[in-house]
Amino acid sequence: MNQDSQDKANVTGRKKQLMLGIDLGTSKIAVCSERGSKAMFRSVVGYPRDIIGSHLLKGDKAIGEEVLEKRSFLDAYYPLEEGVIKEESEGVIAALKDLLQHAVSLAKPEKGDEICAVIGAPAGATYSNKEPILKAAREFMKVALVVSEPFMVAYGMNKLNRAIIVDIGAGTTDICALTGTIPSAEDQSTILKGGDYIDKVLNALLLETYPEIQLTPQLARKIKEKYAFVGEIKESKMVKFRENGKPKDYDAANEIKAACETLILPIVEQIENLLLQFDPDDQEEALKNIYLAGNGSRIRGLDTAIIEALSEYGEVKVSLIDDPDYAGCTGALKLATDIPLEHWSQVGDQL
Repeated sequence: MNQDSQDKANVTGRKKQLMLGIDLGTSKIAVCSERGSKAMFRSVVGYPRDIIGSHLLKGDKAIGEEVLEKRSFLDAYYPLEEGVIKEESEGVIAALKDLLQHAVSLAKPEKGDEICAVIGAPAGATYSNKEPILKAAREFMKVALVVSEPFMVAYGMNKLNRAIIVDIGAGTTDICALTGTIPSAEDQSTILKGGDYIDKVLNALLLETYPEIQLTPQLARKIKEKYAFVGEIKESKMVKFRENGKPKDYDAANEIKAACETLILPIVEQIENLLLQFDPDDQEEALKNIYLAGNGSRIRGLDTAIIEALSEYGEVKVSLIDDPDYAGCTGALKLATDIPLEHWSQVGDQL
């Protein structure tokens, strides 16, 4: 136990409290703790299909990348869809608990720690969307608070007034207008399109153009992650596919561009709508403080495309945040450590 933790325990006369920030994403989960640990893993749990699978796995479950590597003998559960729990079935709830428990374990808690976590959810999530997360967390967390993911990003960056956060995740794209107060429902918007939607569109377009290729959703995702861009096609994007088992190179530039550009119009429309949440005197400044977060923020040319689409509103500046992988959970952790526990309920939904 470090000295600060010991002092805290002695002063309060209670168990130690360990503050965590958790970004509970459809595709990936990121966690960080006040003691400095930080980790990320895919939001998938795999369970052996039979006794042979258990023997090969040497355990009762796998989490993250291991599931993808051993998917031939595992049943994979992705409990999150469009940023919220897919359904309240027994298997999905069990998988959600396993993911949250794994996130806590990666934070390296010490014996006797009371886990207090701020957890991110889509901006448009209702309490009924958040309640299963809170119920799952109740079994091994002392306190859990679910807050808006783009607000977590904004809090971590200290961009809490006259700013707009566009958080492009796998399941959703969340947009939040920061007006100097805790964002209300009217200050936020969730688009049910993100990286997963781009993957599906890309998969369909590639098969339409090259019907002879062998293509899986996982391969489409890898292509997007490597080449994603919008705007002018300046060079070919050569991808190796198999045709009847034989490798062959194909140019996927047109299909990648078309799939990625499906996000531009809905993002721009929601920014236009949320701009009206600002006082007219603040709108000019807000347009100069638009920040792209989430892994989708790395789509090449997206910032420029948004600037061009909003040009009639005046000067627009769109910036990419420095650390899209951990910006959400570090913002959540900052919130957790800044705000006393007794005031958490004023910020979001709490168990």
